[in-house]
Amino acid sequence: MSKTYQNILAKTDFVPHKDWLKIKTIDMHTGGEPLRVIVDGFPELKGNSVLDYRRYCKENYDELRTALMFEPRGHADMYGCILLPPNDDEGDFGIIFLHNEGYSTMCGRAIIAISTLAVEMNWVDVKEGENILKIDAPCGRITSFANVKDGKVTGVRFHCVPSFVVGLDRTVEVDGLGTVTYDLAYGGAFYAYVDIAKNNFDFDLSTDSYRALITNGMKIKHAVMQADKEILHPIEEDLSFLYGTIFIDNTKQASGTDSRNVCIFAEGEVDRCPTGSGVSGRMAIHKKRNEIQYGETMTIESITDSVFIGSVVSEEKYGPFNAVIPQVEGTAYITGMQTFTIDPNDPMKDGFILR
Repeated sequence: MSKTYQNILAKTDFVPHKDWLKIKTIDMHTGGEPLRVIVDGFPELKGNSVLDYRRYCKENYDELRTALMFEPRGHADMYGCILLPPNDDEGDFGIIFLHNEGYSTMCGRAIIAISTLAVEMNWVDVKEGENILKIDAPCGRITSFANVKDGKVTGVRFHCVPSFVVGLDRTVEVDGLGTVTYDLAYGGAFYAYVDIAKNNFDFDLSTDSYRALITNGMKIKHAVMQADKEILHPIEEDLSFLYGTIFIDNTKQASGTDSRNVCIFAEGEVDRCPTGSGVSGRMAIHKKRNEIQYGETMTIESITDSVFIGSVVSEEKYGPFNAVIPQVEGTAYITGMQTFTIDPNDPMKDGFILR
């Protein structure tokens, strides 16, 4: 055996130079959608609330978002989060979300994943059965319920913030698509929901239409952003923007699920899971259309065939809207642990994206 190969076997830990930044993460996925949980090494964020922390990060450390989300450490569809103090003593922790465009207001799949991780890491006092977590997201407080059996998480459900419908069957002119009919709703983030049965598209919601879904999803998003003046959160101005387009197939799927979602969000990201905030907004739409009642559930699959279960827990007045509190159920898994290094002399240290 050569000396070099002996060294390879013996020396497997790299020690970064003193001037390099080290950031530790735990990587996960929910229904195939990645989540990079930043657990150590990110500079301290200042503020008194999750929204404060998000603004501070955007203004002072946005290059670290791109470094961790973009290539070569990530990719165009990478997603991440930073854990922070809660807004008050009633909460367990706060969370902000990172992606290729910036910072989202809500991410249901991340709530499912981080609730799973909180149990697996014993960040909370774990017990058999239901474990309740109170998580402060930019959109408000989310209550999640992690079910534990024999010491393992078997699934997570969460109650989203009040979710509401702004308008049903609205229309917008979209280049190359003509008149597109959509519903505008909020489930922690605003989405334009586009039912393919109501629109004459030449693409479906399969992986074969991946590129067409991105292209047309972004066209619809930008058209709605320009035409619709009611993308306004009734309480917090920072939440008043259109996050994405959700294509819907409401026919019974071959797998037996009730419906299919494909969400195109941020700067053309394709959600691999059914989109937790998107399902939350859908529950508001279906309740308004009298298509779901208390005690009923809806199974919604994604482009990867992963499934979330949606339902309506309660209703309440939220500003001028009659809102619902939706419940979304799913599962998440840990995929690895990373220690990323940032060499200040690396010309690509802040990342880049190729599609």
